[in-house]
Amino acid sequence: MTRVLIVDDHPIVREGLVAALHGKGDIEVAGGFGSAEEGIAAAARLKPDVVILDLELPGLSGLEAIVKFAAPVLMLSAYGTDDEIDRALAAGAKGYLLKGAPLDEIERAIAALSRGESVTVRRLSRNARTRLTDREREVLRLLGNTNKEIAAALKISERTVKFHVTSIFNKLGADSRAQAVAIAAEQRLV
Repeated sequence: MTRVLIVDDHPIVREGLVAALHGKGDIEVAGGFGSAEEGIAAAARLKPDVVILDLELPGLSGLEAIVKFAAPVLMLSAYGTDDEIDRALAAGAKGYLLKGAPLDEIERAIAALSRGESVTVRRLSRNARTRLTDREREVLRLLGNTNKEIAAALKISERTVKFHVTSIFNKLGADSRAQAVAIAAEQRLV
């Protein structure tokens, strides 16, 4: 069993991760905490194998807290610029994923960290903004809607919307709409 401790100040994210990971494969959630200080104190008692840590926390930041954990840290953040990833890895994080990552990717990262490996988010090329067409940017802004709704709003076919969504995923390295939106927001592509 891999014991995982989750530290995130957003209750919906923290509780969602606890619920989603509880009983998944050989994962045991040791607990979820809302601040680095609470997580550090709990880790001393609970001895997790992996810590999932948010980058932005009130009080002690995720970056400052990394060195306080004996277990490998998987940084799970809404921010994925090269600078943020590099700072987290330099501070000692063994992994870095975006909050838009699919659950199976988080599970694989936990398993990798428990084996002593490292994992990082796929980095965007610096010219992602220029690689997206104007129409792809329009579709990207509407990705919270269904393909039918996007097609109606842009006066194009649903098939064309599907084509653009696939192209956006490929260019951004995203596996889902949520991840594409998260990457686009982080990289200020829209």
